[in-house]
Amino acid sequence: MESKYSAVRDIILRNIPDVGNYPTTIKGVRIVRRNNPTEFMRCFYNPTCILVLQGVKHMLYGNENIVYTKGQYVVSCTDIPVSSRVAEASEDKPFVVLILELDSNIISNLILETKLPQAVDNKEKALAIADTDAELLDSFYRLAQLIEKPEAEQNIMSPIIIKEIYYRLLTGPLGSQLRLINTKGTRSNQIAQAISLIKEHYSEKLNMDEVALSVNMAPSSFYRNFKKVTQVSPLQYQKQLKLYEAQRLMLSGNYDAATAGYKVGYESPTQFSREYKKMFGNPPKTNVKNLIAV
Repeated sequence: MESKYSAVRDIILRNIPDVGNYPTTIKGVRIVRRNNPTEFMRCFYNPTCILVLQGVKHMLYGNENIVYTKGQYVVSCTDIPVSSRVAEASEDKPFVVLILELDSNIISNLILETKLPQAVDNKEKALAIADTDAELLDSFYRLAQLIEKPEAEQNIMSPIIIKEIYYRLLTGPLGSQLRLINTKGTRSNQIAQAISLIKEHYSEKLNMDEVALSVNMAPSSFYRNFKKVTQVSPLQYQKQLKLYEAQRLMLSGNYDAATAGYKVGYESPTQFSREYKKMFGNPPKTNVKNLIAV
């Protein structure tokens, strides 16, 4: 397995001109390189599988401290807020990961197609980590090889390999979480539907009891299970979505702090600045300036 890790890492390094987070010509596949450790940053993990090829990353997910390194993979089953930092990286041994975005429709159809057993409804956390086995690594190796192939070959082969990766994930140690999130009628799937609704209307004033009823859950059950999946309450989730989107708008260069705050639903610039500082550690202008400098 060691030689295959090195082969995937080398493909990525050949195709990344510098540090950064880069899309590839394969839909849903990104590659990341960092040459230095970083400070903790708040962000949202989208539904993804992250294969670590070199270096170490440290993540805070609710009250959990998670450290993952070469030989492991991370699955985020839905959109969840975390704080993370690169813990080990250097010019000679950069932090390198391959990221595959997860398509819930394909995964749901694959669950039905393969008639996998019903997942036990006791692993509801949306983010987890496991050791990579030889079969999963081999699938990722063949996916990485496609990065350097002609686009016509990518278009034919990538859906086949990605479906195989989904199957390996569903039947692996983290398969229970993926099946719960992507199987209609489970509590986790209802929470995933609620997350989609909150994301769609994040800038509006939402009545979370009504959100609960819209996904056929009693409010008490909704609040309890929402926190199990995301590690935050529904209102905290919406607030973090607002602030993260405001940060993105300011980083784009087209919005100042006050305009970004109004855009994401804040009526008071003072309240926006106060909550932004509480989440990101600095007022909006300072935080964005620091991020641009990095």
